[in-house]
Amino acid sequence: MRLSKALQDKMLDTRLRDKLVAEGKVTAAEVENFLNSLPDDAANKTTTDEVEAKRMNAHSVTVE
Repeated sequence: MRLSKALQDKMLDTRLRDKLVAEGKVTAAEVENFLNSLPDDAANKTTTDEVEAKRMNAHSVTVE
């Protein structure tokens, strides 16, 4: 079962997807269904501004 899932994921890999669609091995509808089935990860995003702010705060020195 894991091999079947791995092969399915490989067929929809962005590096292969356009080639496989052009060859007719994957349909545009299959690609669309796959993309729509992906979970929304927006809650886990981190912007570069947030990372930079954390880095700056970690290296700040308080002088009293």
